[in-house]
This record gives sequence, structure tokens and C-alpha cells, in this order.
Amino acid sequence: MINHLIVYVLSFLGVWIGSGLAIKSVEKISHQLKTSSFVLSFLVLGFFTSIGELSIGISSIIKNDPEVYIGNLVGASIVIFMLIIPLLGLASKSIKITPEFQEFNLLASLLVIALPVLSIMDGKITKIDNLLALILFIFLLINIQNKNKLITSIKSISKSKSKIAPEILKIIFGIIVIFTSSHFIVEQTLYFSKILQLSPFIISLLVTSLGTNIPELSLIVRSVIMKNNQVAFGNYIGSASFNTFLLGFLGLIYKKEIVVNNSYTISLIFLILNLVLFFFFAKSKNTITKKESLILLSTYFLFVFTQIYFR
Repeated sequence: MINHLIVYVLSFLGVWIGSGLAIKSVEKISHQLKTSSFVLSFLVLGFFTSIGELSIGISSIIKNDPEVYIGNLVGASIVIFMLIIPLLGLASKSIKITPEFQEFNLLASLLVIALPVLSIMDGKITKIDNLLALILFIFLLINIQNKNKLITSIKSISKSKSKIAPEILKIIFGIIVIFTSSHFIVEQTLYFSKILQLSPFIISLLVTSLGTNIPELSLIVRSVIMKNNQVAFGNYIGSASFNTFLLGFLGLIYKKEIVVNNSYTISLIFLILNLVLFFFFAKSKNTITKKESLILLSTYFLFVFTQIYFR
């Protein structure tokens, strides 16, 4: 028992150190590139924090059980938009919607994020769904880049590679530390959950889903301390958007039409409701306020209650 507790504490410490490295390095690179930390986090951290979903997807394809990665991608989007982003808004009192994420890009981003949910509403995912997911994701990246001129910024500081390279390595190292620590946290959480005799369903719904998103959760505390939530917010939007890319990418690798046997009706309703609320809140004053974050968070707890009650 004591050994498990020590591993638990050390794992959380690892997540804390790794997230600190990642945020600081993203901020330094954004200053070097003279670009938005939101955009850089969207591209860099969004990609790296989606590696876990990618590995699960490849594993499920090898085992000829593609529905595993479908459920994982839908679940990840639910946790990010219904729990993590509202918690960030509550912790930092508000989330400012940066110019790169306003107007058309706001609607385009939410459409891209909602696509995995919309794709499985008819109970199957076809080759057309996969191609549409890839096309919309690439279209979103082009639009965000054009508004931020990120490629131009990168070209203009080609002489500063020596300053940026160490920060990129720090980001990679930080992400590795976070994921390694998160793996142990999930293991130990499941261990303690069994000791407390929680049901497998409750563990899966409340513990595992949160455990696999510890990298994102850790950024909330760091963002509040550093008084900059744009790195975390960019990561969340990027990670959710990359889930759509993975839907298309993994689907094309699988090559077959995927039939979804499990019912995701409740999950679909709640996620779409949350995305619609987020859109109107963000569009109103280009800010997600503390009150609006609380409303978004309430949809997550209502979702959990509904899942337990109708099980």
C-alpha cells in the first residue's frame, strides 16, 4: 500500500514538472516567432497530446476492433469540452478567445471537433467520412496559419534555430515525462479504486477517462500560476481537432467501413449541446466567462448522472 502511494505522489510530481517545461518552452518559442502562444500550442502540444489516442487507434486496428478508437476519440472530446475547458475557465476566471480562433475559425474549429460525433450518428463510418475528416482538418490548419502568418514567422527567424531547438527538445521531454507519469497515475488510481470497491463502470466513466486526460488537466494549474491560459486553451482545441484528423487517418488505414454497435446517443446529444453553448458564449464577447464556464461544466455532471441513471 505504501509503495503504491509513493508511486502515486511521484507520478503527480512528474506531471507537474513536465507540464511546467512544456508551457514555458511554448511561450519562449512564441516570443521568438512573434506569434500567438495559442496557435503554437494548438499545433505543437495539440499534436503531442494526441499521440496517446494514435497509439490506441493503431492497437485497435491491429486487433481488428476499430470501435475501440472510435469510442476513445468521442470520449476524449467529451472530457476536453465538457470538463477540462470549463475547469480552465473557472480556475482562471475567464478564457479570452484570441483573434486566430474568432469568427469563421471559431465555427470551423467546432465543426471539425464535432465531426467524429456527427459521423457515427448513422451507426457507421465510411471512406467518405474519413476523407471529409482529413479535408476539413487540413482546411482548418490552413485558415489558422493564414490568419497568424506562422510559416512567414518561421522563415523570418531561420537564423535563430539554435535558440528554438533546445525549447523544442524541452517540450518533447516534458510531454514524455507527462505521459509516463500519467500512465502510472492511471494504474494507481485503478488500484485504489478496486480497494474502495468501485464498480468497473464507474471506474471507466469517472476514473479512466480523467486519468487519460491528466496531461491536459495538469496544464490548468500551471496556467493559473503562470497567469497565461492561452497555452492550455490552444492545447485543448488542438488536441480535440487532431482527434478528427486521427478519425480520418486511422479509418483510411483500416480500409473497411466501420459499423458502430454500441449506442453513443447520450454522448452525442450532450457533446453537441455543449459545443453549441460554447459557440454562442465565445461569439458573444469573444470571452468565456466564469459563469459560462460553470454552465458548460454542469453539462458534464448532468452527462455523468444520465449515464449512471440510464445504465
